[in-house]
Amino acid sequence: MRNPFFHGVGGVLSADIAVPDHERELGFYSQVLTTGPAPLWRDDLTNNKGTPVIGLGVRTPEYKALPLQWMPHIQVSDVDASAARTLELGGQELFHAKGDNGKRQWAVLVDPAGAAFGVIPVVEDESNDASHLDSIGCISWLSLVVSDVSMMCEFYEQVVGWSSASADTEGRFEMRRPDGVAVAEICTMNDVNEGIPSVWILSLPVDDFDESLRQVRAGGGEIVKEVTGAGDAVIRDPVGVYIALQSKK
Repeated sequence: MRNPFFHGVGGVLSADIAVPDHERELGFYSQVLTTGPAPLWRDDLTNNKGTPVIGLGVRTPEYKALPLQWMPHIQVSDVDASAARTLELGGQELFHAKGDNGKRQWAVLVDPAGAAFGVIPVVEDESNDASHLDSIGCISWLSLVVSDVSMMCEFYEQVVGWSSASADTEGRFEMRRPDGVAVAEICTMNDVNEGIPSVWILSLPVDDFDESLRQVRAGGGEIVKEVTGAGDAVIRDPVGVYIALQSKK
């Protein structure tokens, strides 16, 4: 079972990015994501229930240190401990915010391969109802391509509390939440994923996959990789940021 979207340790609730040419980028994603008769996203990039899931910010001087890539927000049990372990394992900390008690409230981290991600405390689910998750826009999968899979699996096991399990013989490992549900995959660089950088690739579901790909091209983006017949494609947006689209299941 796969489900990144989860309230609890290891769950991914959202992602964001700060981009140049913000107006163009907002228009691009609005056209690409809001396709079909029952779109999962609104033109303000919140899901169709009005809940923020992906955030597209302006790349102001304050955020110039952030890499130009989508950054998933992963819930952890202790933000301070995750940040400290990242540094110990060869990663970086770019930003953080501390509360009155001196503890980090959140942090933006970078793994040893250069993939950026955020860590946040566990967010409680006030609705106590997960039945709507299949019908709204959410992050449906995460993928990371690296040269050293075993090292990167160990990094995320220690930093965010995931566990790894081999998914096939091609060097692909699933990363799972403590409850055993798969959140992401870490894959070895090979001919199949050639041209995809070592950044977290978010998969976002769309209602009309073919129309979304048409909008990618019309909006100045590029189809980097498409799995024919599978309703899955990695794209590059007009400013060079990578993300994946997935046909609504």
